Amino acid sequence: MAAPRRAAGSEAGTAGTAGTAGGGQAIVWRNVVLMGLLHLGAVYALSLVPRAHILTLLWAYFCFLLTALGVTAGAHRLWSHRSYKAKLPLRIFLAAANSMAFQNDIYEWSRDHRVHHKYSETDADPHNARRGFFFSHIGWLFVRKHRDVIEKGRKLDFTDLLDDPVVRFQRKYYKSSVVLMCFVIPTFVPWYLWGESLWNAYFLASILRYTISLNVTWLVNSAAHMYGNRPYDKNINPRQNTLVTLGAIGEGFHNYHHTFPFDYSASELGLKFNPTTWFIDFMFWLGLVTDRKQAPKEMIQARKERTGDGSA
Repeated sequence: MAAPRRAAGSEAGTAGTAGTAGGGQAIVWRNVVLMGLLHLGAVYALSLVPRAHILTLLWAYFCFLLTALGVTAGAHRLWSHRSYKAKLPLRIFLAAANSMAFQNDIYEWSRDHRVHHKYSETDADPHNARRGFFFSHIGWLFVRKHRDVIEKGRKLDFTDLLDDPVVRFQRKYYKSSVVLMCFVIPTFVPWYLWGESLWNAYFLASILRYTISLNVTWLVNSAAHMYGNRPYDKNINPRQNTLVTLGAIGEGFHNYHHTFPFDYSASELGLKFNPTTWFIDFMFWLGLVTDRKQAPKEMIQARKERTGDGSA
C-alpha cells in the first residue's frame, strides 16, 4: 500500500527526481523534518487524552475508520485493483474518505500501488521491503525515488484511473479537500457539537488520528512484507500478519493478496475479521456495489498445495 507524498509536505513518495548518480538517493530533508514534527505532535496529543471528552475520542476513532475505508475499500481495492465496481454515490464517499486519509490523491496512490505489485521487492518497488523495515515503513518517503521506480512505472497504463470523473475531480481539488476532510471537519465537529476545545479536537481527531492511520498503512508495506506465514506462496515476501489485519481493517492477509490481487476481499473466503470486506458486502446489499471478483476455492486450494508453505 502507498503512503503520502504530500503528507507533511513530502514529495519523495511519488514525485520528485530519480536518485543521484551511482544509485544513491538524495535525502529530502523537508520530509524528514515535517514527519518528525507530525509524530512529535502525535506524542503530545497522547497527553491530552485524559482531559478530552469521551465523545471526542469516539469521534477520533470514527474518523480513523473513515480514513481507513478511503484507503482500503477505495484507493486500494476499488481503484488500484478494480476488484469490484462502485456506483457514483459510493465513489464520491470513498473519494472524500480518501482525502481524509491524506495519503496522496487516488490517482497517485493507485499508480504507486500498481507499480509496487508489478515490481514487488525490487528497486522499482517504491517501498522495497528488501531494503529493511525502516525504509519500507517510512524511510522511502525521506529520499528521492529510485530511478527504476520512475522508468519502469512509465511502462504501465493508468489511463483507466483518469477515466473516472470522481478521480479527476479529487485530483484537481486535492489540496482543498485534504484541508477540509483531514483537518477542518475532524476538528470542527467536537468543538461545535459538544463543546470540546479546539486545541484538544485538533490534536486528537486530526493530528493523532492522522499519524496513527499513516503508520497503520505503512505497516502493510513493512511488517506484512517481513513477518508472518506464507500459506499461498512461499516464494514471495508478503505474509499473513494478524496484527496488521487488526489495525488495517482487513489488509493484513498479505500473502493471499499478492497471490490473488484481483480478489475484492483481499483474503480467503471464510476468514472472519475483514471489516473492509464487510463494508463492501454491505454496499453490495444496498445496491451500490456490483461485480465483486473472487478467487475460486479450487484455485486457492491448488495454489496452497503447489506453492504454499504448508501453514494453512
